[in-house]
Amino acid sequence: MKKKTMKSLALALALSTAATMGTVNVFAEETETAAEVSDEDQAAADEVAALIDAIYVQTWTEDTAEQCAAAKEAWDALTDAQKELVEGENADPDYFGRDTGDASLDDARNQDDIGENELLVVSFGTSFNDSRAEDIKGIEDALAEAYPDWSVRRAFTAQIIINHVQARDGEAIDNVEQALDRAVENGVKNLIVQPTHLMHGAEYDELVEAVEEYTDQFESVAVAEPLLGEVGEDATVINEDKAAVAEAVVAAAVESSDYDSLDAAAEDGTAIVLMGHGTSHTAKVSYSQMQTQMQELGYDNVFIGTVEGEPEETACEEVIESVYAAGYTKVILRPLMVVAGDHANNDMAGEDEDSWLSMFNASGYFETVDTQIEGMGRIEAIEDLYVAHTAAAMAELNGETATADDAATTADAAGEATADDAAEE
Repeated sequence: MKKKTMKSLALALALSTAATMGTVNVFAEETETAAEVSDEDQAAADEVAALIDAIYVQTWTEDTAEQCAAAKEAWDALTDAQKELVEGENADPDYFGRDTGDASLDDARNQDDIGENELLVVSFGTSFNDSRAEDIKGIEDALAEAYPDWSVRRAFTAQIIINHVQARDGEAIDNVEQALDRAVENGVKNLIVQPTHLMHGAEYDELVEAVEEYTDQFESVAVAEPLLGEVGEDATVINEDKAAVAEAVVAAAVESSDYDSLDAAAEDGTAIVLMGHGTSHTAKVSYSQMQTQMQELGYDNVFIGTVEGEPEETACEEVIESVYAAGYTKVILRPLMVVAGDHANNDMAGEDEDSWLSMFNASGYFETVDTQIEGMGRIEAIEDLYVAHTAAAMAELNGETATADDAATTADAAGEATADDAAEE
């Protein structure tokens, strides 16, 4: 009995060992196969990353359109698992994979048949489809309503964004050179360039230089003022444009909040923080001037900050301390930008630890920190201000001086036309 028992145990042990070894061998084979598949997946993902990095540039060449198409085709050929592996110097899965809205709601405004009068609206640009349609197109639409005798066309200054939109959505947007060439080829005689830029910064200066290269191609050319108008010498210098922008953006922030007024927000301990971009250009004083403007309007619970932290007092850490020192316990973050694009979605409201939302929460100073991801371009009063700036540029072409009353009349007329159109629809 004992011998039989021992033999039975030995046999069972042998079978168990064999089964275990078999399992180990199968696991090893599966792991090896998985490793082989992973290498293939990574190679496919790396190829797409390289194609994305190749078009993530600020220059345009005759091959750019073809490169954009190739990158999208290669991305579409990846499996969902492979798409998650895409990682390059600038490439990541969000480049093609992030849902930023319906691109078909936008209008690239790159048509020919312009006519003699062109109003070229120049923006930095955004790859966020919703914001491009609501903010940039919103401004363009307002200008088209106000000036029906002028053909409104578009140009972006950021080639990186132009390439992104073309690759992902198949929407071809002109850069400044392409737009100006198009104007020349279409026989445009009178050209007005309306920048949607916030201030007289580096982007505005570069635009003016680019336009100057084409002045002899047209009978008349004028570049209109950016949103905040003239810069001024120091932080105490404010103007009507800055006042109009301050009133408009604060009103929009209140409307998108749970409060009936800015005073009600203040009484509840809520501060509104408006985050701009920031710049090392001398025009950075414009942000300090906007803070002065808020104080002049009695908006004591409104604070100005910038992503770049220039001027220094607009850095996120500085703004956090200012809001806390003023005694506010709740915060609403909102962009002081024409579009609600990458900076608003990521630098302001993103999940990374260095986003403004994360840093305000991490400070431990505030009960709640909310965000409003809305660009200024969709605000009617802001659109009216661009209409007024264009009116001044048109008056300049005619050797006239546009008054504030003239600009207001033009803006009112545009608003009435828009209301009438809406009623008809």
